[in-house]
Amino acid sequence: MENDDLDIIADLKQENKKALAFHILVKRYQERLYWHVRKIVLNHDDADDVLQNTFVKVWRNIDSFREESNLYTWLYRIATNESITFINSKKRRKYIPMNDLSDNMVKNLVSDPYFEGDEIQMKLQKAILKLPEKQRIVFNMKYFDEMKYEDMSQILDTSVGALKASFFHAVRKIEEYLKNTD
Repeated sequence: MENDDLDIIADLKQENKKALAFHILVKRYQERLYWHVRKIVLNHDDADDVLQNTFVKVWRNIDSFREESNLYTWLYRIATNESITFINSKKRRKYIPMNDLSDNMVKNLVSDPYFEGDEIQMKLQKAILKLPEKQRIVFNMKYFDEMKYEDMSQILDTSVGALKASFFHAVRKIEEYLKNTD
């Protein structure tokens, strides 16, 4: 763990330093976590809400952080879980059947005013959205965030072998989708 992170954790656990340390933590990790969450929930406003929930959880639970993993791994795990909880909640509220979920997410992506990609990037995103949720998360973390399998294993509480298999299958499905859509 980085020395800076160790200092932040120590300060977060001291009442007189907690607010400043939390501000530093948010400043350091906000952008990376935002993009991680955004790739899962897609919508800018939803990503902001999930990110806010993530930081609220961090604030409330910092005393229970056992420092067995890196701070950033812990933060990513909370952000990932909050993102999945948000998506599942949204599915229940809208009663979206599982097979219609990816179509619904593609519609949201296409109509998103914050999406700035070109046609090729849009095709890739559509292919990613066709993946099952776990494969989509693993693909995004490995391909876009260039995260190590060991870190992903801690975040997703899954074996490295299972993550490698998920990534392999995701790549195959994306390649197949891209070949068959022209």
